[in-house]
Amino acid sequence: MRRILGIITFFCYMSTHAAEIRITPDSSLTDAIRKAREMRRLGQATEVTIHLGAGTYHLYEPLRLRPEDSGLTIEGENAIISGGLKITNWKRQGKFMVADVPDFNGRPIDFRQLWVNGKKAVRARDVSDFEQMFRIRTYDKKNQILWVPKKAVEKILKAPYAEMVLHEMWCTSNLRIKSIIIQGDSAAVRFHNPEAKLQFEHPWPSPMTPNTGHPSPFYLTNAKELLDEPGEWYHDIREHRLYYMPRQGETVHEAIVPVMETLVEFIGTAEHPVRHITMKGIQFSHTTWMRPSEKGHVPLQAGMYLKEAYKLRPQIDRPNNHKLDNQGWLGRARAAVEMRYSEDINFDHCRFEHLGGSGLDYVFACHRGTTTNCTFTDIAMNGYVCGSFSPEGLETHRPYQPTDFREVCTGQTVEQSEFYDVTNEDWGCVAIAAGYVSDMNIEHNTIHDVSYTGISIGWGWNRDLVCMKDNKVHANLIYNYAQHIYDCAGIYTLGNQPGTLISENVVRDIAKPSYVHDPNHWFYLYTDEGSSNITIRDNWTPEEKFLKNANGPGNIWENNGPQVNEQIKDNAGKK
Repeated sequence: MRRILGIITFFCYMSTHAAEIRITPDSSLTDAIRKAREMRRLGQATEVTIHLGAGTYHLYEPLRLRPEDSGLTIEGENAIISGGLKITNWKRQGKFMVADVPDFNGRPIDFRQLWVNGKKAVRARDVSDFEQMFRIRTYDKKNQILWVPKKAVEKILKAPYAEMVLHEMWCTSNLRIKSIIIQGDSAAVRFHNPEAKLQFEHPWPSPMTPNTGHPSPFYLTNAKELLDEPGEWYHDIREHRLYYMPRQGETVHEAIVPVMETLVEFIGTAEHPVRHITMKGIQFSHTTWMRPSEKGHVPLQAGMYLKEAYKLRPQIDRPNNHKLDNQGWLGRARAAVEMRYSEDINFDHCRFEHLGGSGLDYVFACHRGTTTNCTFTDIAMNGYVCGSFSPEGLETHRPYQPTDFREVCTGQTVEQSEFYDVTNEDWGCVAIAAGYVSDMNIEHNTIHDVSYTGISIGWGWNRDLVCMKDNKVHANLIYNYAQHIYDCAGIYTLGNQPGTLISENVVRDIAKPSYVHDPNHWFYLYTDEGSSNITIRDNWTPEEKFLKNANGPGNIWENNGPQVNEQIKDNAGKK
């Protein structure tokens, strides 16, 4: 603490009673936050700003900001908050560079990402071009077997921890391979639990079989036998050894693996939320999300993974809605920055980059908060997430209308921000994912080069009145979306959202991957199940390719398509 005290500079004024703390990367950010907390507690300052000098601030556990930290500002100047560990002492071994992976914080580590010289490397897989993925042959639900071509799996018959990434309509599943048995020109692949049970019992989304004309593709990963392309890597967890195949002419100057899932947590309570904290000019980098390596990953939609799911026979009658043929209970991936019970938590000119989970997540009971002039890139899952996607104990098709409205995320704004190369591992994720939210404003963002939908707002698959209302999606520019997955749109909605307005957005330039389950099932604007009381007005699209699927009442569509005023078209996106 003596070192922290030596770098504090006070600026005290009668009007603001403000103080500043300046630190460098060789100082403790946790200690600086505690010092700021004590300054406010002792009446030495009401507002404290921590200035981070240039460099990387390595963490061994998440920064935790609590109600006692309310009123804090953390500013950075080329400052990176990192959950990464540098890998050094590389040696040449044939065509590979090899390094031993040290323990972190007293324990061996595993990870799902590697960044070499600031660029994300590719976890060894069987195809470099996704257009060349193999297709499944038979999907045996009863025996929980996936039949694939023999040629697809010949290389990995002895690989201990190989995984399959299976394309399923609007999602991809990560399945840990348990066994492979060859029969003729085919192979029977079985998977570990819990994902095997989830995969073969859940009805939606499902893989497409050959009789549909578009059998589901898949790729294989996490086997040394697949390490055959420059830029690929493999971690031998048994030997604690990392293998990397350099690109042509490449020297490994810096290699970083993630050792943390979350970098910053805002943790309050309903009665005492964390309030009025701003983070400005900071980069959040180098996280992972390990559940797929430990339990697989079988999502329902937008990366929200199934914890239990199965088909219903007979179907459930739902008043005011069509019958329901499936049940599902969900979990949520970790994010680099997470908030629970907060008010007015703001991010300004921040960068969310090199992340193995999601980027920024207003998880639960968050009120207001602005994300402005931020960049989200190289993110494995969702970029920006807000609101509940059904509480853990609530079957996800049931309407969510909590008795205590403080649970609902309300009043968030994300604006003047750019999203690109997000969803680059979980292809079923989206750039901006908003679930059960109210009074949310998504305005003047630019979204491009994403795997699936650009903006998704709403949840529940029913038209009952819930806690969503008065949301605004305005003047966003979305292009080059659906790089890998269809049944998508530039802007997508679910559920009853009275007062919600989708206006003056521009959606164009959808990608054309050959392996999607239905090459015609893509849209510029898409109001899906239960979407009700939403106004969709003055959105520019190259043609009127829209879908209104199982909608409820009260939707208003006005002047959407190529005829929209050029001024609206020119005004969309980040300025």
